Amino acid sequence: MTKTMTAANDFNDPLLGSNFKGYPRTQAPRRRSEVGAAGWNVLAGDLPLPLAVLKREALEHNLAWMQARVREWGIDLAPHGKTTMSPQLFQRQLDAGAWGLTFATVTQLAVGVAAGARRTLIANQVVSDEDLGGIQMLLKANAGLRIVFLVDSLAQLSLIEDWAARHAGSVPFEVMLEIGVEGARTGCRTHEEAVALATRLRASGAVKLVGIETYEGQGATGASGPDAAYAKTLMDRVEAVARHCDTQKLFETDEVLVSAGGSAIFDLVAGRLKPVLGAPVRGLLRSGCYVTHDHGFYKRMVSAVDERLGCGCGESLVPAMEVWATVQSRPEPGLAILAVGKRDISFDLSLPVPIGRAARGALAPQDVPAGWKITALNDQHAYLRWDASEEAEAPKVGDRVGLGISHPCTTFDKWHWMPVVEQDYRVSDAVAMHF
Repeated sequence: MTKTMTAANDFNDPLLGSNFKGYPRTQAPRRRSEVGAAGWNVLAGDLPLPLAVLKREALEHNLAWMQARVREWGIDLAPHGKTTMSPQLFQRQLDAGAWGLTFATVTQLAVGVAAGARRTLIANQVVSDEDLGGIQMLLKANAGLRIVFLVDSLAQLSLIEDWAARHAGSVPFEVMLEIGVEGARTGCRTHEEAVALATRLRASGAVKLVGIETYEGQGATGASGPDAAYAKTLMDRVEAVARHCDTQKLFETDEVLVSAGGSAIFDLVAGRLKPVLGAPVRGLLRSGCYVTHDHGFYKRMVSAVDERLGCGCGESLVPAMEVWATVQSRPEPGLAILAVGKRDISFDLSLPVPIGRAARGALAPQDVPAGWKITALNDQHAYLRWDASEEAEAPKVGDRVGLGISHPCTTFDKWHWMPVVEQDYRVSDAVAMHF
């Protein structure tokens, strides 16, 4: 086997072993693709805890549901790869029908390209020489690859032009003009600023303007009235800039890209991604967290989406990720310490939620009492508390507790791999992450 073939195999099917958190120390190393045949079951104690797992049926449901929605809306999906950074999950998204993949950095994008993506977006500004050079190298090394990134200022354009002037033979960068929101992060704040930049982009030989982009997620509240008004105002601005660029012939493309969409109020922008222009338009929704959903922030936000879409319970997105941990101590009444912490599970939006329990030796989880709550996390410890009235149902040392998360992005990046499990927690597959 050549070095190139070995490197490709190590990327797509890495060798897993006990040097990775969650892999059993008593087992020999295995390729990722061999994990499903090992006969492991999470609740049988075959893998060390804490352990983040993906539930196969929920994962497949989410992939199919979101793809069906964008098809119904007449747009396409370019899911944000930064959520998982997993080649196996990227492939599942592409196989389900995704147009391409989105990333936040050139480093992330290179992982997606190695995983097989050929239509890519960087939903961010690219400004450094290293990143601009990296894009050109990827384009030259991968036939048919498309990379589109965001521009929001004359200062950024000047840096791009300076780089291009010093690198003869480079191809023009494909860019989208970003429309931003006052007080939020990137993007042009006014119509005048946006159209002035678009005019300069058209005059530049270093770039080609191929679309308009925005991100609505920072203004989402979960209340349909304010969210609908906010999304309408933002998308009105996007459409106005797109129409100006169209009538003034500022786009340099046969198909204009119009893109928006996080995973919170994606339905409120989806219908605005195909404005009627003189050229064909491809609307691109960039939701990423939909692939696993969660038990916290996105569960709350998407419950409002469900109401707007008329979805019944369980019809739309369902949580596909759980983190299981062991009760390691019962130091006082009303408190159990779980062996899981900030190094293992997300906590940036809200604390984990107890969703299941399994006594030592039990092979099936049970529901947890309503009063169970995680009140704090340390690096390696979680504080599980309950009401005095629930003391009879308190967990014992050695019991296992399943936790739901809030914000999948910041749980994925704490693991090198995750087992994929069936409903009975039998391990049937595995995915690897490249953060």
